[in-house]
Amino acid sequence: MNYHNPVLLSESIAQLGINPSGVYIDATFGGGGHSREILKHLQNGHLYGFDQDDDARQNIPESANFTFVHHNFRYIRHFMRYYGVEQVDGILADLGVSSHHFDTPERGFSFRFNAPLDMRMDAETKLTAAEILNSYEESDLRRIFKEYGEIDNAYKLAQTIVRERGIAAIETTEELKKIGQRLCNPKIETKYVSQIFQALRIEVNNEMGVLRDFLQAGLETLKPGGRFVIITYHSLEDRMVKNFFKTGNLEGSVKKDFYGNVSTPFELVSRKAIVPTDEEIEENNRARSAKLRVAEKK
Repeated sequence: MNYHNPVLLSESIAQLGINPSGVYIDATFGGGGHSREILKHLQNGHLYGFDQDDDARQNIPESANFTFVHHNFRYIRHFMRYYGVEQVDGILADLGVSSHHFDTPERGFSFRFNAPLDMRMDAETKLTAAEILNSYEESDLRRIFKEYGEIDNAYKLAQTIVRERGIAAIETTEELKKIGQRLCNPKIETKYVSQIFQALRIEVNNEMGVLRDFLQAGLETLKPGGRFVIITYHSLEDRMVKNFFKTGNLEGSVKKDFYGNVSTPFELVSRKAIVPTDEEIEENNRARSAKLRVAEKK
């Protein structure tokens, strides 16, 4: 089974600047594509791969240089201390949803299949997309669709969902897809429904809160000269990563020292985001929105 085709593989590995004796974190292990490539560059170094999804266990490489951590990557600081590692040489994160999740109907991530509205990355958690749709206040639904889906008619969408669930609970991807189709121009149907699903997925998995925790933990876990390499897929997470790398804080506020110099714990390795080549996008359509950002801790 093709669990996931890693995006920007050669570029991200190159940007890590791997020391064969170094310690690294693959914060989003998934199908293990990035991890296997990192391991090729290690001799007596070590790699820790994080993933909260139990399905990822099937991809664990047989290597004495690798440790799988079955937890959310927001906890990297805690687990590195648990393993006796104070600081690491590099951290890599691919924030995209894996092909495995999109291609497994029963996980409910994709509207290509008719399935229960689940969308949980960690099946042990309780909150599902169906529960959000059927229990959240209209104002909260509107906020989610506006903020996480960047949907222009979020008010109308939330209103329609509340009306529809009053008639019958919204339980499947097909039911939600049909609601979305009624509210948009047919020309943008796929994009519009994708935005609805993205917004729900972000809320189900608290993706923005997790990313905030991860960025702060990553800064604390990296040693001076260590590289932070992150691949983003939508504007919300990319903006957060960009601001954090630029300023070293989650607010993105520029702080200056006594002499007026910008005070930040990072040196930007690449001023602009690195994007996939046309060839990669042609081979893997899911790479089309990917952006790679790199910062080095001072």
